Amino acid sequence: MVGVNGSRIGPALVDLAVTEAALYRAPLLITHVWPGRYAGAYRGHGAVPSRADAERLLELSAGRARQLAASVPVTTELLDGGAANQLAETSRRARLLVLGHRDEVYARPTWGSTTAYLAHQSRCPVMVYRGVVPVDGPVVVATSSRPEECDATLGYAFERAALVSAPLTAIHIWTRPGAADGIPPIVRPGAYAEERAVADQALAEVLAGWTARFPDVPVERLVVGDFDMALTIERALRRGRLMVAGIGQSGSFAELLCSAREARAVVRKTSPTVLVPRESARRGNPVVSLQYPRDRV
Repeated sequence: MVGVNGSRIGPALVDLAVTEAALYRAPLLITHVWPGRYAGAYRGHGAVPSRADAERLLELSAGRARQLAASVPVTTELLDGGAANQLAETSRRARLLVLGHRDEVYARPTWGSTTAYLAHQSRCPVMVYRGVVPVDGPVVVATSSRPEECDATLGYAFERAALVSAPLTAIHIWTRPGAADGIPPIVRPGAYAEERAVADQALAEVLAGWTARFPDVPVERLVVGDFDMALTIERALRRGRLMVAGIGQSGSFAELLCSAREARAVVRKTSPTVLVPRESARRGNPVVSLQYPRDRV
């Protein structure tokens, strides 16, 4: 499922959604939320588009999608109301929702209110398009060291890496004991290295089951301190072909991705981001299943 709104990145969003649909042998639903009957404040530029304009946008988007991949079944759906709420409800029927960064990326580098809302409220994983997609590089996954929090995210990342025959880089953000509560940690000689080794071992144990299931996926572990989190995420967005992350307990990681400094770069060669919302993880339905042998992809 992809949401289009007539912005400049609309054609690129359709292209990305078609690629994803073809990759997973899935049908594509192109949606547009027409604000004509929306009773709230309209924040768009200029006059409210007519319903005919909305239907024409969907028609052009569907035509582009069918030209790119004739084998992908394409349907369209015109929704009425507020974009965020309507797309969140429609996402119940999707396995992946493709959205875009706001057009004014240089002046306003965050995703935009609708995309940020759906990162938390979507019922399926959300892919946020950030610019020109790198064709190489690893699939990067940001993971916790607690299985109950990271299994859904790791499952998505490993299946994607296997599907596209890419290496996987697993990043674990390590917070020193007490630091999360604002308690200045007392560092004895050698304690930092020991604690980091414990964090790395915990990450290895979490990955062990997935590496056994996907033995052909090369995995690199990367444990970084919380002070290096922002810089690490920025580099991952620049170098990886895809960034996969869970929302997390507080949603703070999604907020970090939303305002990542890389979005301000003049050349937007950054990875699209897949976020696995907490609700999807609880339902056990965030993973895009591999339904086709690799030699058919």
